[in-house]
Amino acid sequence: MTGQTLHLRIILVVPPAGVLYALQDGEAPVGQVMADGGDLSLDVSVRFVEDDKGVRYLGPFVKNQGGRRFVYFRVGTSAGQHDSPWSRRGKVWLEDIPVALAREAAAAGRRLEARFPGTGKDGSPSCATVRPIDGWGWAG
Repeated sequence: MTGQTLHLRIILVVPPAGVLYALQDGEAPVGQVMADGGDLSLDVSVRFVEDDKGVRYLGPFVKNQGGRRFVYFRVGTSAGQHDSPWSRRGKVWLEDIPVALAREAAAAGRRLEARFPGTGKDGSPSCATVRPIDGWGWAG
């Protein structure tokens, strides 16, 4: 059940400047990046497993909610920015990646990427469930 490594790039489109972002590894923020007014990228690798239990994504960055897998990104204080007015997380559902594309990318060792809204309708950092703006595709 080792599976293959699947490399992903989460691109937050123009999140608010001056806010710290990070991935969540277990319960800790890792790979902190400060938003500077442009797009912000977070790279994460997961294990892609396809066996008699179906398709699964595994690894320290992958969370499981009722059998559905996702990756968290942290925002503001939850990312380690102690003076931020924001303390939230965003959830990127791995089921949004087409299985055939994930299979091909894992086999080829190529990175997939998707763009997500970086700012909510109220102007604050996006949080909760975020969905790809135009789907997952090959990293450019």
